[in-house]
Amino acid sequence: MNYQYEPDRIVSVSETGVLLAEINFPARDASRVDITHVFVDESLRGQGIASNLMKLAYDYIKERNLTIVAKCPYSISWFKKYPEYQDIVINVKTKE
Repeated sequence: MNYQYEPDRIVSVSETGVLLAEINFPARDASRVDITHVFVDESLRGQGIASNLMKLAYDYIKERNLTIVAKCPYSISWFKKYPEYQDIVINVKTKE
């Protein structure tokens, strides 16, 4: 799957212009972004694409020295499942 990176989202669109997958992370302020939405087209669900989007967004955001506020239910549950990615997350902590 080919992804296009934009300042506040990562997206994949089919050759015909259909949205296939997307993660949105608009700026909250100069140092933080909110992960507000993760979407995968119904025909592609169950293939790990949403998890891959989370990893791509994490890397993109970390490279820019920003922190994350997980807002959408999927992002919150993903960070709980993968605590090794919580180092730049402000509101989700599951380390014991």
